[in-house]
Amino acid sequence: MSLPWLVADVGGTNARFGLVTEPGGHPESVAVLAGADHGGLPEAVAAYLADHAGGVLPGAACIAIAGPVEGDRYHLTNAGWTGSARELGIPNVWLLNDFEALAASLPHLGGGDLVALGGPEPSRGVKAVLGPGTGLGVGGLVPAGDDWVPLPCEGGHVTMPVRDELDREILRALRADGLEYPVAEHLLSGPGLSRLHRALALVRGVDAPRLPAADVVARMDDSLCAETVEVFCGMLGTFAGNVALTLGARGGVYVGGGVLPRIVDRVAASGFRRRFEASPTLHDYLADIPTLLIVAAQPALTGAAAWLDRRLATMEYT
Repeated sequence: MSLPWLVADVGGTNARFGLVTEPGGHPESVAVLAGADHGGLPEAVAAYLADHAGGVLPGAACIAIAGPVEGDRYHLTNAGWTGSARELGIPNVWLLNDFEALAASLPHLGGGDLVALGGPEPSRGVKAVLGPGTGLGVGGLVPAGDDWVPLPCEGGHVTMPVRDELDREILRALRADGLEYPVAEHLLSGPGLSRLHRALALVRGVDAPRLPAADVVARMDDSLCAETVEVFCGMLGTFAGNVALTLGARGGVYVGGGVLPRIVDRVAASGFRRRFEASPTLHDYLADIPTLLIVAAQPALTGAAAWLDRRLATMEYT
């Protein structure tokens, strides 16, 4: 397992890469490649190694994929990349779900990497991680002795989190607009933010242009855009509460992804925490769970590096 090792976080829009040059080291030579510029994962890996890593051949790699993985097989849920890790030309490759890698990063994040969104201090208990990006990812982290075990999930594809009458009106508008079976990811993601803006325009009877997510968050002086962000954060709070209850995440719920770090102040001032706690029977249970926003740069690369380091150390001593 000669050094360096390659780590990657491959999403529906971008593929992020880095090199680990020593055991326990942090990713270096980090680069972000647009997925649309490459025909598939092998081409993106080759481009990174040639253009950003001096043409080195890594001795091992851990690749985090935004979608289900099965052994050496992967499929990006929100992009067309499908294949086998064997096609990458690297001697030893392990695949993780991207939020499995993000969960593995949690013990390695410092105070400046997190923004508190309510509740007590985090504790050593089961943790949940979730977040909107091109899709909606979910993962878990379970304590195991002195170590942790990350859990991959596909929780972003559960039913849309509907709680109040406005949520129900939005659901009806989405169906009238052609989305027959909305799931959480359809709203709680970058594309979902744009879709939510469209649905709210229909609900309010407003003639508004279809806006990409970046324009929605950039136009907070527009009442419809401001309401869209507020509703988005509230629905995300309900979804996060559901994840916390499902996993028993008494150690904390961590929210990451590519969307929220751009609107930290809006999230903190929104109804996220209120809706997170809004259970008719287990309000006190949820009130005792901390919620935190991950603002670290490329945390899934940190998690992939930590996972790979642990994996190779275990192999060395067995």
